Amino acid sequence: MQGARRKIVYVTLYELFAIAISSTGLAAGSGASLEHAGVIAVASAVIAIVWNLVYNSLFERWEARQSVRGRGLGRRVAHAVGFELGFLVLLVPLFAWWFDIGLQHALVLEIGLALFFLLYTFVFNWAFDKVFGLPASALPLSETP
Repeated sequence: MQGARRKIVYVTLYELFAIAISSTGLAAGSGASLEHAGVIAVASAVIAIVWNLVYNSLFERWEARQSVRGRGLGRRVAHAVGFELGFLVLLVPLFAWWFDIGLQHALVLEIGLALFFLLYTFVFNWAFDKVFGLPASALPLSETP
């Protein structure tokens, strides 16, 4: 499976599994019901998608103005850290308000969520590629469509 179809299936499955799993974790970490935590898990997924589009647009605009081109390790680390810090700024106050908890507790929930997504993304990508095959960009040249 390649192209737009692959991307749509990927995002749909990724977010559905992520919402189901993170709802459980957020409920356990906040003491809220699964339904209450599920609402914020869905909201977090929507915020993540929108933030990803906004952040990457801003980053690429900044990147285009730089005299040094390319994406070395430093730029990739800056990109990842900037994304996560921005996401943290968006979610911590939302978690505090939604679960009626302090900012420190909300920060702990967000850090737990970030650590979960680090492992989840790795495992999901590996499993997705095993089930659906590698994308064209990762296939050996002899196998590219």
